[in-house]
Amino acid sequence: MSVRVAVVTGANRGIGRAIAVALGAAGFAVAVTARDPATLKETVDDVEAGGGTALALACDVRDEASVADMAAAAMELGTVHTVVANAGIAGPTAPLHEIALADWRDCVATDLDGVFLTFRAFAPALIAAGEGSMIGVSSMTGKRPLHGRTPYAAAKMGVIGLVRTLAVELGPHGIRVNAVCPGAVAGPRIDDVIARQAAARGISAAEALAAFTGASPLGRLVVAGEVAAACAYLASDAAASITGEDMNVTAGVVMY
Repeated sequence: MSVRVAVVTGANRGIGRAIAVALGAAGFAVAVTARDPATLKETVDDVEAGGGTALALACDVRDEASVADMAAAAMELGTVHTVVANAGIAGPTAPLHEIALADWRDCVATDLDGVFLTFRAFAPALIAAGEGSMIGVSSMTGKRPLHGRTPYAAAKMGVIGLVRTLAVELGPHGIRVNAVCPGAVAGPRIDDVIARQAAARGISAAEALAAFTGASPLGRLVVAGEVAAACAYLASDAAASITGEDMNVTAGVVMY
């Protein structure tokens, strides 16, 4: 029986690393990617410590040739079953009229074009296999406003549209396509987002943090492992009838 492979882009930290570890624990051989593969050592170590196997690959999801090379290397591991398009950046925090076109394009190229290129690279192999799971990591910001974050919001909403349409296209081939929409995930990235929100809105960091936690019925931030668990579920046979969904992992901040 061929080895079942999962691919996780942007796996060198945070949510991506947690997803890779969860999929490794679920029995997948995991191809993990980042622009600089040297930054993936801790991810590979964590996957292997959990009993899984991992391969670090260089990939810039903004670059078509880089994604194609990564896909070819990942497919040498075995039969690719699950593709998690997680790579993304926060983009600028500023009023729309102050955002440079280059910054807008960089955010959209990473957060939306990167999902398109990643899914496109693996679609033929999954179609040939007659099964598979594609998961795009969107955000609750793809569903609700976040002050000063128009490029990020537009890109993440675009991921949801991409996923819903691709679910219709690939469903007849036995492939499920879903999005996961994390809320504010505890860690260095949300700390930076909170600092930028505070500066942009002229409020304290504590007030900016409260804007996230106060909107949660649970009164807390999300943990990366909770997002990873959602991805592992969507990759599993237990989710065989779930496609075209945008699953919230937001501690209740978003319920639609």
